[in-house]
Amino acid sequence: MSRFILRRLLGMVPFMALVSITCFGLIKLPPGDFATNYAASLAAGGETVSQATLLSMREQYGLDRPFLVQYWRWIDGVAHGNFGYSFQWQQPVSTLIWGRMGLTLLLSLAALLFTWAIAFPIGVYSAVHKYSVFDYVFTFLGMLGLAVPGFLLGLVLMYIGIAYFGEDLGGLFSHHYLNAPWSLGRVADLLRHIWVPMVILGTSGAASLIRVMRANLLDQLHQPYVETARAKGLSEFTLLLRYPIRIALNPFVSTLGWVLPNLVSGSVIISIVLNLQTAGPLLLQALLSQDQYLAGAFLLLLCLLTVIGTLVSDILLALLDPRIRMQ
Repeated sequence: MSRFILRRLLGMVPFMALVSITCFGLIKLPPGDFATNYAASLAAGGETVSQATLLSMREQYGLDRPFLVQYWRWIDGVAHGNFGYSFQWQQPVSTLIWGRMGLTLLLSLAALLFTWAIAFPIGVYSAVHKYSVFDYVFTFLGMLGLAVPGFLLGLVLMYIGIAYFGEDLGGLFSHHYLNAPWSLGRVADLLRHIWVPMVILGTSGAASLIRVMRANLLDQLHQPYVETARAKGLSEFTLLLRYPIRIALNPFVSTLGWVLPNLVSGSVIISIVLNLQTAGPLLLQALLSQDQYLAGAFLLLLCLLTVIGTLVSDILLALLDPRIRMQ
């Protein structure tokens, strides 16, 4: 296992190098650049920018240099911990990223734990009590969770909060804690607001994993090894935990490779609707304005999360399921 982990870690270096040049190339692929988008935004407001100003901006930001020169300037800074400078926000990219990624990862992990906490017991119950009343109820709720868009659920919860409780459920902080330094009061305020996006982000994932858990466990419950263990006198609870549930958990663990980057990048609409201070809206704005260093850093971190999540899921799968080995 240690040799496998070392080989995967060493393989991450050239892979991330290829990913970085691919991400940077995709950002540069649309016509124009940040200066062009800046001029277009001013023109939409009735203002004009001279060509001399645009040329000066391109020279100042290095946008007039060849693609490989711009890429090398950026990736060399990334290798030394400098992600570049945001053209739009006029701040170092690292300051913007770490301010958003911390809250994003916290929200993603909370949504992931909520997903597992809901999907695991309901999936097991539905499989063990197949075609019971509660199985049909959970199936209906699961299909409903898959069918209802997350942003629509967010709007409904926000309306209920305002109309019936007089509480604004949008955002991750109250107005007086939005830009305040970290304190126990700010942490408590975050915990008071985080449950709404946690439930919204975790609902569709939980609905999907319930069906997967139910199907996998139903497939394992009638295997010969289960009948053998039951014949040896094991109680049903011990039997379920020791054998079929352990194998049916594989989908839960295998989703670690994509669930974190999906929660970061796939919740953009929900983050905009709920006014969340997460990475999604900032990434979208950076892509729209062609703020290349900010967008490139976000995409690079998303790919890194995917690679790390896949490695962690592979290791956990090998520990969880004795059938999975390097041989």
